[in-house]
Amino acid sequence: MIPPAESLVKYDNPVLVSKTTDRKSPKARPLRVSPQQLPDSTPVPPPPKPKSATTDGSRQEDEEILNVILPPVEWMEGNQLWVQQVSSAPCTRTDVIHLEELLSRKLQQRQARETGICPVRRELYSQCFDELIRQVTINCAERGLLLLRVRDEIKMTIAAYKTLYESSVAFGMRKALQAEQGKADMEKRISDLEEETQDLKKQLNEQKAKCDAIEKRENERRQVEEKKHTEQIKTLERTKQQLKIQLEGIIAPKK
Repeated sequence: MIPPAESLVKYDNPVLVSKTTDRKSPKARPLRVSPQQLPDSTPVPPPPKPKSATTDGSRQEDEEILNVILPPVEWMEGNQLWVQQVSSAPCTRTDVIHLEELLSRKLQQRQARETGICPVRRELYSQCFDELIRQVTINCAERGLLLLRVRDEIKMTIAAYKTLYESSVAFGMRKALQAEQGKADMEKRISDLEEETQDLKKQLNEQKAKCDAIEKRENERRQVEEKKHTEQIKTLERTKQQLKIQLEGIIAPKK
């Protein structure tokens, strides 16, 4: 593991763990035993101090809650294990103002976008929210746990939106690929239809040429038939006239 990056969450100084096998529990801080609690050689122990014991117990409980909300950070340097726990020091108004200034400075340094989806801005604001939870937990553990629920709900909602966004992007990519494939198929179909249209136009022109040739031939044949028919009519009229004259010549002497 590598040392943790600088965070907006306030941590204590790193503690060196000499043996890698002797890892400290991430959910519990080391108990600080006060001099009054050391074993005494006298047979009668000193009278207990209820208020101090209650204060130490409450502080220990708050530290354990802090460790649950913000687990300690561990990393290796060579063969040495380092542990850094979140700070349990109470915060002041100056700390809050400094946190706001530090957040603004980090947003500018890391060039976070002011609008839209920005992982850098989301990371910094998440660290700022964790620091606020730490500060609130020190004063009121119940309020800190409630803010923890709010933080987890926000993270779950963001994760759901991220999953939805990724699925929508994947769906869009599939549709785009299908559209590209469909476009290629449509272009091929258009090319085939254009070729078929050209073939049909060629056949149409051939049929028109055949139709014109047939029409011309039929016109010529009709003209020949009409001419022949006209000549036959004229021949029949001449024959009729001749027969009429002959008939009149035969009938006239009898009178």
